[in-house]
Amino acid sequence: MSLTHQNDDDLMRELINDPGTWVVVGLSNNTARDAHRVARWLKHEMHKGIIPVHPDAEEVDGDTGYASIADIPDTDVKVVDCFVNSDEVGAVVDEAIEHKDRLQIDAIWMQLGVSDPAAADRARKAGIEVVMDTCPKIQWRRLRTMGAHR
Repeated sequence: MSLTHQNDDDLMRELINDPGTWVVVGLSNNTARDAHRVARWLKHEMHKGIIPVHPDAEEVDGDTGYASIADIPDTDVKVVDCFVNSDEVGAVVDEAIEHKDRLQIDAIWMQLGVSDPAAADRARKAGIEVVMDTCPKIQWRRLRTMGAHR
């Protein structure tokens, strides 16, 4: 599949630099997973609130975990960060769209290697911004070298 989506530097900069809360779908206590490392970076280096979402609903790094986006209590969510396979991300995006207004979701961020153009189109039509197939930590470093971070 050829990826035709082009991520917007200004959007990524805004999402990374905003102090808002990130829902991290696929986050567990498995410290060997990228989701764990990126969530710790978001929380401890970028000072974001983190809400873990994983079927096991584990507490991670002191943050209460939920089995699904639907289970998250009303709060403002800046980003739903998706650490799931591309073939599973559409369901995550659809759940985020369903709860967009209640959780005030601004964006979906599909991690490196995760892409679903049809799901991205659905999110955009619902008024949710999309970043696809990249990692915020990688983009922060890249944007920083361009003199574009806080």
